[in-house]
Amino acid sequence: MNFWKKLFPPPAPLPDGKPQVTLKERLDALRMLPAFFKLVWETNKWMTIANAFLRLLRAATPLCILYIGKVIIDLVVQLHSGKIADTHHLWWMVGLEFALAIGSDALGRAISLLESLLGDLFSNHTSIRIMQHAATLDLDQFEDASFYDKLERARQQTTGRTVLLAQVMNQVQDLITMGFLASGLLLFNPWLILLLLVAILPAFLGESYFNNKTYALTRGQTPQRRELDYIRYLGASDETAKEVKIFDLSAFIIDRFRTLSEKFYLDSKHLSIRRSIWGTVFALLGTAGYYGAYVFIILRTVSGTLSIGDLTFLAGSFRQLKTLLENILSRFTSVSQGAIYLRDFFEFFEIQSKLAVAAHPKPFPAIIKEGFTFENVGFKYSNSERWANRHLNFTLKAGEKLALVGENGAGKTTLVKLLCRLYDPTEGRILLDGVDLREYDIVSLRLHIGVIFQDYLRYQMTFSQNIAVGNIAEQFNDPLIHSAARQSLADTLAAKLPNGYQQALGRRFNNGVDLSGGEWQKIALGRAYMRDASVLILDEPTAALDARAEYEVFQRFAELTRGKSAILISHRFSTVRMADRIMVLEKGQVLEIGSHETLLAQKGRYAELFQLQAAGYR
Repeated sequence: MNFWKKLFPPPAPLPDGKPQVTLKERLDALRMLPAFFKLVWETNKWMTIANAFLRLLRAATPLCILYIGKVIIDLVVQLHSGKIADTHHLWWMVGLEFALAIGSDALGRAISLLESLLGDLFSNHTSIRIMQHAATLDLDQFEDASFYDKLERARQQTTGRTVLLAQVMNQVQDLITMGFLASGLLLFNPWLILLLLVAILPAFLGESYFNNKTYALTRGQTPQRRELDYIRYLGASDETAKEVKIFDLSAFIIDRFRTLSEKFYLDSKHLSIRRSIWGTVFALLGTAGYYGAYVFIILRTVSGTLSIGDLTFLAGSFRQLKTLLENILSRFTSVSQGAIYLRDFFEFFEIQSKLAVAAHPKPFPAIIKEGFTFENVGFKYSNSERWANRHLNFTLKAGEKLALVGENGAGKTTLVKLLCRLYDPTEGRILLDGVDLREYDIVSLRLHIGVIFQDYLRYQMTFSQNIAVGNIAEQFNDPLIHSAARQSLADTLAAKLPNGYQQALGRRFNNGVDLSGGEWQKIALGRAYMRDASVLILDEPTAALDARAEYEVFQRFAELTRGKSAILISHRFSTVRMADRIMVLEKGQVLEIGSHETLLAQKGRYAELFQLQAAGYR
């Protein structure tokens, strides 16, 4: 017992605190296979049916070939001894075996083709399912590292699990073939089956143990592998090349990559060596079992109990049974391992949005009458004890322009995300015309809010598509796209590009053109004008623009938001003074609120910051 424990020590906990997988858990994991095959069926039902039918045909082929081989050898012996003289039956059997061999090969190639095509379709289908589900989840979930680990493991299953399909189908095919072959051995001598099991069982236990260790290693490395992918991106990307060169970060990045990758290699190497050594020992046991049975069959043939054909049939059956049983037992651990990985896939789909959904959601009001009212609103991020916003009490009135001012980290952007209902308040509530935001249809709400955040994306797409993402339903509405570009001053940029609005932007793909920060910002601003929004929100919209462009942008912004509610976040007081009211935030709370003149007269924080910035222009 102590020797066995030393050989296979009890499983240690995984790095995330979960115990390693037991045999019971492996068997339980097989319950996920029906859900997996439901996904395969949804991918393409006709390919799935064809695959199963072809495998059924191929499962019967080995027994037929072995039996025909036995008949051929017996006929050759009889012809050699002169017991028969007609060779017609012999050549007919040889032709039949040849046809079966060709047919078996053709079936194998057809099965491989079908599974390759089905695997590609399955990968696409599951990738789409992941993206569709991810679109239903909350923003704060994407800001959680443990969520990203689950997402990464789910993504890995979109390609890796296509192998599981072939493994399960191979398992069923081999079981059917074993049934045919075992019937002949059972009729001859049932003890040969028992000898086969004794020879194969240690190899099965060893494979099960080492697959468990491999799963534990892979799962535990998920966060570090995400870091490795990120470092690989930092070291070779058009978006990072400038800073990497300026700050001479190449050696630092390479050293970090080398440290992590070498650790992964050493962990894998240690496990692989142990697996290889014990695999060799168990393979010797299996080989010894086979030759024991082979000697027994030879002795029965020499004694005259069996014919030469019987010898070849039984020896071939035993050899194939041994191989099939080894494959089945080894594949069982792989299949159960794959089913356990499937748990990671399906766990991702168990994550649900925490944003409350009204039983009968209200449409966004055609005309905002009262505005947005924050009643004692507070919010803090998951796994954080610090409040991003707290005790917010104010109203964004209908048709009012409100500017938000405060230092970085004061909670300005979080407040905007609460208004867009990217988050729900941790405490308090937000009302729109006296109705809680949670009662409105969330899609309708966001459709009526045009917002450009300071960390907008630079899509590696065409100029036209980069603006159209502001209202992707109108991606083919060229007049609207051109109008939005004019309003954001991006139209003059399009006129300079070789392919105009169809010019590819960014350096990631061929013929792409990169832009300056200010040029990208004009395009991002164009997205806000793609929809006839009731509320416009600009978060640091002109940070990369020159003074003239900034002045023109806000002149147009003032015209476009006439009669509409708007929120403007900026550190430039020449910009915020155009607002009807200015709200100063500090540590997530409202410190001051009022017009530019009122706040200057109060000689508080706003006046202090305004004077500091004004001094820089004197």
